[in-house]
Amino acid sequence: MQEIPASDENWDEIRTAYMVARRGTVSGAAEALGVHHATVIRHVDALEARLGVRLFTRHARGYTPTEAGEDLMRIAHAAGQQFTQLSARLRGARQAVSGDLVITAIPDITDLLVPVLAGLLDEHPGLVVRLRSDTRLLRLEYGEAHLAIRAGARPTQPDNVVQPFCTLEHGLFATRAHVERYGHPETLADLARHRLVAADDPDTPVPGLRWLSANAPPEARVFRCTSPFAIEAAILAGAGAGMLAHWRAARHPELVELMPPLPEWQVPLWLVTHMDLHRTATVQAGLAALKRAAAGWPRTRPPEDATG
Repeated sequence: MQEIPASDENWDEIRTAYMVARRGTVSGAAEALGVHHATVIRHVDALEARLGVRLFTRHARGYTPTEAGEDLMRIAHAAGQQFTQLSARLRGARQAVSGDLVITAIPDITDLLVPVLAGLLDEHPGLVVRLRSDTRLLRLEYGEAHLAIRAGARPTQPDNVVQPFCTLEHGLFATRAHVERYGHPETLADLARHRLVAADDPDTPVPGLRWLSANAPPEARVFRCTSPFAIEAAILAGAGAGMLAHWRAARHPELVELMPPLPEWQVPLWLVTHMDLHRTATVQAGLAALKRAAAGWPRTRPPEDATG
């Protein structure tokens, strides 16, 4: 049997001939392949012409492979089995949760994320987690991270898959000693008589801190920080009242919430992945673990915009 240069058309013809041999009829092969019976005949005729031999004996009941046809069918069958094995190996490799999973998130929520990611390592021993806590916006399209947790307005970068994660509720908290000394503010004007812990930067990306800078007089903001961890420590130390995420405040029963939270204090979070990596097993495992964990975080809820 002469050698045939490989091409897509050649493989189509061989696949068609193989199906004719298996089904024994043109109509049976056409039905299995989802093509017109004329296509089956054309493929078989073209393959026989290319090889210069008869692959089938035609008769009233259908097609019977010749000796050359049997040879070709054995080769086609072996090639099909090898392809099936290769496909299974590749599918298994794609589905294996292993290698690096690079996650970028704002530093404020690392305390929430670390236990989730530690549990992910227990589930998948072949995984390496790299948590990049950074205020800098890492670019998924350049491979700087596989999964991003973004805060604020819904991200709109092209080629990214954006899913709602949760909204972190924030409130104004202080120690019981502070409340005994200053009371509960009844109006915004009452904040002027409180000592407040605030952001040193009035343009901070944290909505509650930004609101406090805009609405509390400068003389009340007596302790100012650049870090959310420093703000938490200052509030606990009695330096003043300040904004905390409810999940942080829940860890400190000695804190008191001074007033009902306002909608503009809340922080929506979004899960963002690049479309090229979104369906990979490792990224999907990370997304699933984060979503499961967020359902149990105190005082969190889906973002108002829960589309996508």
